[in-house]
Amino acid sequence: MLLRRTAARGPARTRAVIALPAMLAAGLTLTACTADGGAADEGTGQEQEAAAATEPVRVLASFYPLVHAVEQVGGDLVEVASLTPAGAEPHDLEVSPAQLREMAQVDAVVYLSGFQPAVDDAIAARQPENVLDVFDVADLQPAPEEHDHEGGAEPHDEAEEESHTADDGHDDHGSLDPHFWLDPTRLAAVGEEIAAVLSEAAPEHADAFAANAEAFTADLTALDEQLAAGLAQCERDVVITGHTAFGYLAERYGFTEIGVAGIDPEAEPSPARLREIAEEVREHGVTAVYTESAASPAVADTLAADLGLEVLVLDPVETLADPSTDYRGVMESNLEALRTGLGCE
Repeated sequence: MLLRRTAARGPARTRAVIALPAMLAAGLTLTACTADGGAADEGTGQEQEAAAATEPVRVLASFYPLVHAVEQVGGDLVEVASLTPAGAEPHDLEVSPAQLREMAQVDAVVYLSGFQPAVDDAIAARQPENVLDVFDVADLQPAPEEHDHEGGAEPHDEAEEESHTADDGHDDHGSLDPHFWLDPTRLAAVGEEIAAVLSEAAPEHADAFAANAEAFTADLTALDEQLAAGLAQCERDVVITGHTAFGYLAERYGFTEIGVAGIDPEAEPSPARLREIAEEVREHGVTAVYTESAASPAVADTLAADLGLEVLVLDPVETLADPSTDYRGVMESNLEALRTGLGCE
């Protein structure tokens, strides 16, 4: 949504019937006033143009990793707000009436379809301009299979999982793992698409957005290399997590994730599943179990107490509870936790 800029008009000229000498004097005064008015007119117009040019591009992003990417690509030229409050669980988001109104007023919206059904519904209802759905560029992969055997974790409700239909081109979206941002190279690809949608909203800043996206990609490439080097030589290659949110991280850096629960963080593991996890721990010489920063550590604490494991924290970076850090900082903390649990050199 581009702002229309109109220069202000100058002061109106007045006429009066006066004597000739006074008219001559008034003529000089009128000429000076007209010149001054023109200068003021020009100055006012230039000031309005300058002010409009510096107004930020207003963007709504649906949850933290996308907020971070918009901030990095947009820089000082954007004002980005998150639909998901800091520290809140993105899966459970309900879009407020105020956010619905804002969605129709902003210059661009960035989201991941199928991840937050309330956001999908809001976009369908408001139909904002310049919308980027990162679903396709993120190249989502199938989620790990759930443990739906007898005595295992409760299976998902199939109706809840089917969040897309054939008319939107994303069939069976519920069977895909949404946590693509845990692979920095996938997030870099999204950054390039964000530059494109921001350029549609504000073409005058297209070069700046492209340059910022290039710098963002370079930073994520360096992070990718840092993670790869840090996890290159480890004693173990199996990670036990509370739920299987780290598949992209595991695939990228060569370890195996075994989740106590499946992709659903709310699923409760059964006693049979806990026994299976104990067998995996013994078979692979696992020394640690991972919980999440925003999740209850109860299951991890139980496994740790029963099996003599260390409890470590992996953050899925779905939200950002600590404003003193950012995506890169959390990923570096994840690296250190993985190095500890896997016994890396």
